[in-house]
Amino acid sequence: MVRAAEKLHLTQPGLTRRVQNLESMLGVELLDRQSKPLKPSAAGTEVYALARTVLRAVDDLLSVASLDSEPSGEFRIGMPPFLGEVALEKPVDRLRSVFPRLTLRVTAGWSPALVQAVERASLDAAIVLMPPGFSAPETLHATRLAFVPTVVVAARSLGLPETPMTLAELSRYEWVLNQDGCGMRSVLRRALQVAGLPLNVAVEAFGSALQLSLVARGLGIGLVTPDILEGSLHQRALQIIDTPDFRTGVDVWFIHGSVPGRLTQAIDLLRSSLDEVLIERKIAPLNKNPKKNMRASSPG
Repeated sequence: MVRAAEKLHLTQPGLTRRVQNLESMLGVELLDRQSKPLKPSAAGTEVYALARTVLRAVDDLLSVASLDSEPSGEFRIGMPPFLGEVALEKPVDRLRSVFPRLTLRVTAGWSPALVQAVERASLDAAIVLMPPGFSAPETLHATRLAFVPTVVVAARSLGLPETPMTLAELSRYEWVLNQDGCGMRSVLRRALQVAGLPLNVAVEAFGSALQLSLVARGLGIGLVTPDILEGSLHQRALQIIDTPDFRTGVDVWFIHGSVPGRLTQAIDLLRSSLDEVLIERKIAPLNKNPKKNMRASSPG
């Protein structure tokens, strides 16, 4: 109490009266006056935590329009599982080291749902994988960062030919894929639908490591990006199937809505960090004109 009074430039009796007034307003005792030394009551501990949240929110409110203020409060980021595995570590480290007052809330989800979450402002920004031809909603700011090719893989034990195979030939096999909503699965489903071919899924599995393990054991064929395959423990047990009529991939997009000024620097740092990671992982970045990083950029 003495140290608190000094910090607030109050006398100790003046601080005591403030605590008593707060207790009277809330209808609970905030201090256990029977303890030696004085301790907060259970209600006092809860009120303390709630009050800190309120004060942080007030700070965020006062800095909402300040482009120069240090980013603080929560920064809510969405990312699909694939990118979370390969591209999240460095951007998070950079954000935490440069902006220590920023609390990061990272949500994993499938890209269409993440786009909707940014539209609803339940996320501040998201990195998504979308099929070629995707056009971002007009209410969002979108930057197309890179194109990620995909390859079809199968267990060598299946004895598939080393010569090219058509999509029709591949459709006779079952697949190991992510759940609906995955960008790579969407590309495959669209290609099969256009060709009038079925999509037979043997296993839905979350994450590329588990999928490649299942494919390597012959439970089905799969889709993967070259960089993930290169770093997989199962690489030697897998073969790449050359499919001339299915040479495609997904686009990496960075999207955000209208964000408060306190997050402007964080948005810029996250975007630049992602660019660096994509280059390091040999995922070809696109030639981007910064002046075109505006609302609803076209995929081109």
